[in-house]
Amino acid sequence: MASGFPPRQNAHFGKTPSFTLRYTNPLCSTNLRHTMTDLIARPRRLRKSPALRAMFEETTLTLNDLVLPIFVEEEIDDYKAIEAMPGVMRIPEKHLAREIERIANAGIRSVMTFGISHHTDATGSDAWKEDGLVARMSRICKETVPEMVVMSDTCFCEYTSHGHCGVLCDHGVDNDATLLNLGKQAVVAAAAGADFIAPSAAMDGQVQAIRQALDAAGFTDTAIMSYSTKFASSFYGPFREAAGTALKGDRKTYQMNPLNRREAIRESLLDEAQGADALMVKPAGAYLDILRDIRERTSLPLGAYQVSGEYAMIKFAAMAGAIDEEKVILESLGAIKRAGADLIFSYFALDLAEKKILR
Repeated sequence: MASGFPPRQNAHFGKTPSFTLRYTNPLCSTNLRHTMTDLIARPRRLRKSPALRAMFEETTLTLNDLVLPIFVEEEIDDYKAIEAMPGVMRIPEKHLAREIERIANAGIRSVMTFGISHHTDATGSDAWKEDGLVARMSRICKETVPEMVVMSDTCFCEYTSHGHCGVLCDHGVDNDATLLNLGKQAVVAAAAGADFIAPSAAMDGQVQAIRQALDAAGFTDTAIMSYSTKFASSFYGPFREAAGTALKGDRKTYQMNPLNRREAIRESLLDEAQGADALMVKPAGAYLDILRDIRERTSLPLGAYQVSGEYAMIKFAAMAGAIDEEKVILESLGAIKRAGADLIFSYFALDLAEKKILR
């Protein structure tokens, strides 16, 4: 059927058609100006100046968040550098008072004491002597700076000839025999002025045994900072040099499997039920998920220990020029606090205080 219109002429009939393709970038600023006008949520608005970033910072660090672990060695005259932990020294007991004054003047409010004993034996008996190193450290700290919060690490690995955290028996470490000795050590430390007993031996029932021993001796106001979730971690490596332990083998029968999450929560909740005043996750940086899990299940204060291996990695990486030491320290500590820690045990504490990086 004719349409009444003349047929259209195709000028390119019989020729290969040619095309010109034009690409328009949809993300160019001109196009975005037209296509993104409905973008309402712009988080960058709150990041556009240092003042705004500070105003909306969700996690802040202060010196009040930090506890400084210190290593004190008896019967030596000179400070000993710990090669695996650059910047950390073993403090001669004779200079402990001077160091506590320095620490307090820098603004640090709390220390955790670790002793390097020259009087080791099979049970670590020096640790519960009234004039032993454990007692002397707490006594010197409190007599020098009474307001310093002193936490006495309560274990036996630095005081036993074998380096384990308790009394040995045919099948390993005797849990219940060690509990009795932990109670004795706790009472000695409390009598010397320690504000916190910090059991790190990882024995079942250690918090209950220590609480009962303290109460029976009249130290009902002495608190317990429990190493409630303590992993058998390879990050402890440099600590062995720092503390001079004689351990051969490992502590996997009493410290926790690093791959276990439910057990980690259970351990802390058991210590809470036994009377712990505060809980702890050790190590910290590789276990932020555990820290968060426990934070969501307890109202107790929660500490986290940035251990020797974490310290060493940052130090050696900075020495190699691979990272900015100060920025990485603050980022690592901030992550630990963000995950739920109320208190962080860190070997960086004194340096941060003396350089006034934190206040």
